Amino acid sequence: MDHSHSHRERQEVVGIIGGGISGLLACKYLKSKGFDPIVFEAHTTIGGVWSKVSLTTFLQTPKPIYSFSDYPWPSSSSSSSECPSQLQVMEYVMGYAHHFNLLKHIKFNSLVQGIEYDGPEDEEERKSWDFWGGNGEPFRSKAKWKVLVKDTINDSTQRKPITKVNNFALNHMDSRQEVVVGIIGGGISGLLACKYLKSKGFDPIVFEAHSTIGGVWSKVSLTTFLQTPKPIYSFSDYPWPSSSSECPSQLQVMEYVMGYAHHFDLLKHIKFNSLVQGIEYDGPEDEGEMKSWDLWGGNGEPFRANAKWKVLVKNTINDSSEVRRFSDVANIPEFEEKKGPEVFKGKVMHSMEFTSMDDQTAAEFVKGKNVTVVGFLKSAIDIAMQCSQVNGDKYPCKVLYKTAHWSIPDFVPWGIPLALLYFNRFSELLVHKPGQSFFHTLIATTLSPLRWAFSKIVESYVKRKQRLAKFGMVPKHSFLSDLSASTIFVTPEKFYDRVEEGSIILKKSPSFWFDEEGVVVEGESTPLNTDLVIFATGYKSDHKLRDIFVSPTFQNLIMGSPDAALPLYRECINPEIPQLAVIGFSESFSNLFTSEMRCRWIAEFLSGTFKLPSIKEMKKDVEKWDKYMKEYSGKYYRRSSIAALQIWYYDQLCKDMGWNPRRKKGLFAELFEPYGPLDYSSN
Repeated sequence: MDHSHSHRERQEVVGIIGGGISGLLACKYLKSKGFDPIVFEAHTTIGGVWSKVSLTTFLQTPKPIYSFSDYPWPSSSSSSSECPSQLQVMEYVMGYAHHFNLLKHIKFNSLVQGIEYDGPEDEEERKSWDFWGGNGEPFRSKAKWKVLVKDTINDSTQRKPITKVNNFALNHMDSRQEVVVGIIGGGISGLLACKYLKSKGFDPIVFEAHSTIGGVWSKVSLTTFLQTPKPIYSFSDYPWPSSSSECPSQLQVMEYVMGYAHHFDLLKHIKFNSLVQGIEYDGPEDEGEMKSWDLWGGNGEPFRANAKWKVLVKNTINDSSEVRRFSDVANIPEFEEKKGPEVFKGKVMHSMEFTSMDDQTAAEFVKGKNVTVVGFLKSAIDIAMQCSQVNGDKYPCKVLYKTAHWSIPDFVPWGIPLALLYFNRFSELLVHKPGQSFFHTLIATTLSPLRWAFSKIVESYVKRKQRLAKFGMVPKHSFLSDLSASTIFVTPEKFYDRVEEGSIILKKSPSFWFDEEGVVVEGESTPLNTDLVIFATGYKSDHKLRDIFVSPTFQNLIMGSPDAALPLYRECINPEIPQLAVIGFSESFSNLFTSEMRCRWIAEFLSGTFKLPSIKEMKKDVEKWDKYMKEYSGKYYRRSSIAALQIWYYDQLCKDMGWNPRRKKGLFAELFEPYGPLDYSSN
């Protein structure tokens, strides 16, 4: 580490051994003084001793004394006990690290084995010094410490070594521990895949590009809350802690996810700061021969002899160039020449860049600026709320949108739980389903007036509760359409109060473009006075999936036709791409719940419980689901949402795995009780 001292701009790299509380504090304060700290943490998470003690351990020091001076304990911990539990302490420490953006400075799985001083003088000369370091200064010219660091995953006698290009041999051997399964991403879907594959005896390795688990939950603002009822958004075998609120905060969700990973001992399988840049199939046959296959992978089995995927992995700390090349792909509208962001004098960014900031940085960034947010789904509304809280009506945040969507203030319209209207078997009888029998077609057609009535019940409640007509925000489509496309969200508290007071301005525009001064809305001569434009227009998830493949053939296969939903059988398996599954692409009302069911299905398939049908039959099934998605989701069919048919979808998975799809006791319960994760807690 070169500690050459500069008075103008500090370039000193300061090594910190250990990512416990002392290490985090050292990192935070050194960072605040302009140094470049690197924290070497031997394990896969921060927290030091608190990450290793039992979940039944409680804080032994009065909480007011055991606290950071500039980061108070969250109110959720005080409501449960003055002596926080291990999970609550970990939540607090994790929150501190996120708040001050410390995780990017931590090198996980890095065990310091020794340090050696390397200076221009020998040890005898140093004995004669009158001042510390010879000059009484913090740093000495040409003096540094050499730090010997061991990667506890790559260099371990208990794990398989992984080089930059990893050959994951997926041969079906007698011992499943010989089969290494690579998992891309340490979000909720990745953790679930790891847990269920591990339970079946496989050897999972999770490649996580960042320094923590949690996926999108590790990146969103601390003011973000869960948008799904907690009983639905839960693991089937790991309940929410009693201290969590009915609408858990970002910190509480992270605590829950971290607790799950610790409980099932998943962290040791995760390779942090490991960005997968590409995957390439390496099999005994060429791509032309693969087109003639009748069965998935050529033999209908999960694995093929001498076939594997090569995975190109980059360490995001040691090699930080082009880190985002295969990260989320922003969905930015296209503009005519000289009408795009390049002519605008202000700043233009996508929401993923904005939400990557910590709350304090984001607040300072928008303070005193005229902000225009483009979009009207969850991320757009959250950003608008943040801006209005900072700037008030002096610098109102403008929200530019094409289509108004249904957002709900709560989950009990007119006192009726939403789950009774949309998440039981009876509600799904009202919807035409892919692969349905004549009886189901007749029932769905006959009961279509009831389907219309259910939508009107919810719509009338939302319109009245949120005064949508007053603000011109009544959508032209039905509530069922937004539910089917997974485009509904929970309205932030007091959002429309902010609209009424003028700190948020809603402006509908079929199209717009840029000029030097701001944003020009179609039909208006004066541009919107704007300093900053934030595109909260979502992501091109299909492009992100495509770009991970090296082969253009596989890129085309995974994308399918642009006029159809992605060709994934059971929303997991592309019929023409062997030894690969996709878990987290298709959306639902509870992505956690759905991902868990898919991971269990994949684990059962890989362990030989069932076989896939022929490629031809799988393609026919994919076409049926594509027809359903176009009918109910409209222009959002590429999202592949199953939100309005979750139980029907889970029935298909259960039948494949040999489970009884009927999970309730009695006909009435089977028809009218909402289905949730606990209904699938056992086979």
